[in-house]
Amino acid sequence: MEDTDPGGDPTASLTNHLLIAMPSLSDPNFSQTVALICEHTDKGALGIVLNKPLPMKLSDVLTQMKLEPTSDVIAELPVLRGGPVNTDRGFVLHRPGGKWDHTHKVSDSIQVTTSRDVLALWLGGKANGRVLLRSVRWLESGQLEREMRENAWLSMPVDSRVVFELPFEERWTGAWRLMG
Repeated sequence: MEDTDPGGDPTASLTNHLLIAMPSLSDPNFSQTVALICEHTDKGALGIVLNKPLPMKLSDVLTQMKLEPTSDVIAELPVLRGGPVNTDRGFVLHRPGGKWDHTHKVSDSIQVTTSRDVLALWLGGKANGRVLLRSVRWLESGQLEREMRENAWLSMPVDSRVVFELPFEERWTGAWRLMG
């Protein structure tokens, strides 16, 4: 499905959009979250939460993979909780550049890679993205659209400042400010 502006069209793709949790959304998995929709088709959607750090650092992930960080700065990078599902999956959210084994192009400026080889970004000192564990999935056709009609989420086209620049604790309020 092509990326389009979802402005009222229930069949439009929300790929490359941010979902901003409404203040009334009380589910602890999603309260005050900002999620990037990586893929949205008529079969469901896949996203990753962008503003919930885990109590672990990149060095913890690298140790589990038998890799060594090349600096303390890299070792101390936070790891995000990308969502409540796919607990055994890791994702690297990054800007384009390099060829990786398993990369999904979200847009011309955002990619998600699930293969170990992308960690060379950090080990090579070129940290230009985030490591996330887990994801968000809407497995039923129309489930995400229904949640939006029920006012759980608002959507907006991706703004790279929210994805890559704003501190985690400012992403939810920052996304609201960008929406006006």
